[in-house]
Amino acid sequence: MPQPQFHWFLPTSGDGDQVGSATVAAGAARHSRTASIDYLTQVGRAAEQSGFTAALTPVGSACPDPWIVCAAVAQHTERLKLLVAFRTGFALPTLLAQQAEAFQEISGGRLALNAVTGGDAAEQRAYGDFLSHGERYARTAECLEVLRRSWAGGPFDYRGEHYAVEGGGLAQPLDPAPPVYFGGASPAAEQVAARLSDTYLMWGEPPAAIGERITRMRALAAGHGRILRYGLRLHVIARETAAEAWAEADRLLAGMDPERIRAAQQRFARMESVGQARMAALHGGSADGLEIAPNLWAGVGLVREGAGTALVGSYAEVAERLSEYADLGMDEFILSAWPHLEEARRVGEHVLPLVRSRG
Repeated sequence: MPQPQFHWFLPTSGDGDQVGSATVAAGAARHSRTASIDYLTQVGRAAEQSGFTAALTPVGSACPDPWIVCAAVAQHTERLKLLVAFRTGFALPTLLAQQAEAFQEISGGRLALNAVTGGDAAEQRAYGDFLSHGERYARTAECLEVLRRSWAGGPFDYRGEHYAVEGGGLAQPLDPAPPVYFGGASPAAEQVAARLSDTYLMWGEPPAAIGERITRMRALAAGHGRILRYGLRLHVIARETAAEAWAEADRLLAGMDPERIRAAQQRFARMESVGQARMAALHGGSADGLEIAPNLWAGVGLVREGAGTALVGSYAEVAERLSEYADLGMDEFILSAWPHLEEARRVGEHVLPLVRSRG
């Protein structure tokens, strides 16, 4: 079995020693470190030196544009791939194809793309997008179809409900074409992923739930004659001993003001994202009983949108849990922790070698 790949996270909205919001300003913890290019470059270099393959950047109303940020960070790193998140529907896929071509040229082929449909209707409307949940996924499918057709080289014609192209396509096929990562827990999202993604991403849930989802996605992909890779987005709180790790989790929990938790949970309840609803169901808005599976802690999701769980434990315990997910079929892991700079080094030095030694 091939070794799983490990990726890190670039905190483009800011960083610090508390659980922060990833993509929105409302209810976010105050960041003590500004996400300057200098700081993000430090995080990227630390990830690169610590054995991570790529770094994911978020996309949202409180984030600087991921394309521009990652293009800058690419100039100060050597091997690290940049996993650029983008909102489908916010730019023509033919233009996205050109952006990908330019990025590959200036980075030496280090681009990967995370297609994000968007699950917060209020945030979508703030951008000027008023499509319904189902319409957004239909548009995402067309966007990825046109994007892949463009990378194959032109000319081609396309006519769908959301996009029409005449004589489109890059002058030459894009080589290498960036791998496309895509997540979503709704049936509509799963269908898009099965047909058009390379790696299907999931947020951290108990192993039994993850195993069931992988089994379902394998069947859906096989129906389209495809084989997917699978990735898991998790936070990590790893220390020399389990007691130290859980003390750190307690410290993070103590930093979550009850009013901030209440406001965040109200916002999450209004969202249309099925994945966000699954995250919220793991803790039910309560700070009690947050260890939902061995070493899997749901406390992050009390205040942070998106990936809301963390593996908490000794270095050996966290490595064991990651290995269990790999045994279920996980090919890739996107990890993070606060602060991202120091924790990239900690996880890279103490956890990744243990997972890799297990084969």
